[in-house]
Amino acid sequence: MQIETTTRRDLVGIGWMLATGLCFVAVNAIVRSLEGALPAAQAAFIRFLFGLVFLAPVLGSSLRTGFGRDVWRLFAVRGLLHVVAVVAWFYAMSRITVAEVTAIGFLNPIIVTVGAALFMGERLAARRVGAVAVALLGALIVLRPGLRELDPGHLSQVAASVAFGASYLVAKRLSERVPASVVVAMMALTVSVGLAPLALAQWVPATPAQLGWLALVAVFATAGHYTMTRAFAAAPLTVTQPVTFLQLIWASLVGILIFHEPLDGWVILGGSLMIGAISYITWREARVGAARTPPAGATKL
Repeated sequence: MQIETTTRRDLVGIGWMLATGLCFVAVNAIVRSLEGALPAAQAAFIRFLFGLVFLAPVLGSSLRTGFGRDVWRLFAVRGLLHVVAVVAWFYAMSRITVAEVTAIGFLNPIIVTVGAALFMGERLAARRVGAVAVALLGALIVLRPGLRELDPGHLSQVAASVAFGASYLVAKRLSERVPASVVVAMMALTVSVGLAPLALAQWVPATPAQLGWLALVAVFATAGHYTMTRAFAAAPLTVTQPVTFLQLIWASLVGILIFHEPLDGWVILGGSLMIGAISYITWREARVGAARTPPAGATKL
């Protein structure tokens, strides 16, 4: 019975993670369809304004409660990092293929792993170092510097991945001090404030259709974070993490079928190495965590 229950929860977690991947691929496809018609900062600003609508209840109660100075400082740092990340990501989406953006985006958890070791004192064992090396090799295969001319969009997406990774590290610190819902709501607020001057400096009148698409981006992004949270609650990361590889497959299909982008086997290969390395790191973390957890019924002193 226990095995059946575990299997059922694993399937539920996989289902939620499949939904997460579809939501994020939908976000990529919509932004790609705008084809840079709006400046990156303006498009990102409008998207986050719509996101604030969904998070307004949480945001209102959080601001009334208030935060300490150190928490506000972390909110500000994360907001700045996320501003850099989303502007770079929106720009990359207007320059390179959906599959390339998705594959390079797999660098995010690698940046988190390395950053946690460098700045948070977490141990980086030899096996994890090897997995990070494999992931970086995958990124080099996707980019292929020296073998082809790199577009500014490639470099922009790399910058976005680094900034997103750093933002997640700050979020980890914040999660120790405030609830996760507050972390998300305050990110939406600080990013909106940070993007406002950049957006206004190069504002272009947006059509109703463009506003509608960006509102849909906010809907899918919010839904994606929700379904991802449900996936993490339903099943272990070792079960749900490998499912993220399907995002690369779906992104490639979207690029081919909708935007008539060529299928790049090197992107698939490099992305596969990256997600394989990420899955291995996740599996090792789960093993280490299980080894540190005393068995049920163990004597507690």
